[in-house]
Amino acid sequence: MIEQNGIEKVQKNNSGKQKKPTSALKKLRRKFAKTRLRTALVWYCHRGLEPADVYFAAYPKSGSTWSRFVLFEILTGMSAGFRKTNTQMGGVGLHRQALRLLPGGGRLLATHEDYQKQYGKAIYIVRDPRDIVLAEYAFLTALDLYHVSLDEFIKIAISSVMVHGWGPWQHHISSWLDSPIAGTENMLLLRFEDLRKDPVEGFARMVDFLGVDVKLDKVRAAVENNTIQRMREKEDKEPVRSSIRGRFVREGAVRGWLSKLTPAQALFIEKHAGDAMARLGYPRFSELNAEAAVRSEAPNPLLDTLLRA
Repeated sequence: MIEQNGIEKVQKNNSGKQKKPTSALKKLRRKFAKTRLRTALVWYCHRGLEPADVYFAAYPKSGSTWSRFVLFEILTGMSAGFRKTNTQMGGVGLHRQALRLLPGGGRLLATHEDYQKQYGKAIYIVRDPRDIVLAEYAFLTALDLYHVSLDEFIKIAISSVMVHGWGPWQHHISSWLDSPIAGTENMLLLRFEDLRKDPVEGFARMVDFLGVDVKLDKVRAAVENNTIQRMREKEDKEPVRSSIRGRFVREGAVRGWLSKLTPAQALFIEKHAGDAMARLGYPRFSELNAEAAVRSEAPNPLLDTLLRA
């Protein structure tokens, strides 16, 4: 069900039956993606890529949908929507339909994959794994793919077990930060948190990196047309599978984990992903201080524990 103007509406398919959050076929594909046969699937999806293509890479739930909506409007001049953006500026595997919006006839293609040798030029967006795991848990449970507690899900997601076909966040980070294009003019690394703080500046950097001449007013307009509220309105018009039991477009919170994770959960993530977090400037639990607790308006069990220590 999705809520519109305070009224719950049930999504139905063409036969009038209520849609399920995830089809049997998609569940089967996810199981397949966790096996060794996934290597063949990745190879198949990466056929037909071209040297002029640029990749928009991010681990799932790192803000890629929002970012791609904004970039779609900047590059095409059209209003972004779920169907339009995913078709005309889609991801690797769907690239044959993508518009050629970049210099040399290149396409901007989304990917959640670890770094691949075909990726000659890429924008790489990263996000604090403690916020990612909360967003991913809400998303996958809404899709009816997991029926476990948050505590159990965190242990699965941050370990070596593949949750959704991709490995743990820290492995994804290492594959990109240690890639041949890292630290060169062919890779633009941006943090989601910095992009949320100053989106106009961040997207202007992306446009410059893509080699497209766009006025700042156009960047600003695209950002304003894709606020959380406006993206939720777009989701209401074009509900996706996870809209049936919740929201695909969430809060886009920065450090929302501070009031939602227990100290044990945060420390477990840090134990496994702490080195990768440090490479990106994300503070460890032990580095939080009393000043942050004073500034926080929401109840903060993590910082309360720190203050009592």
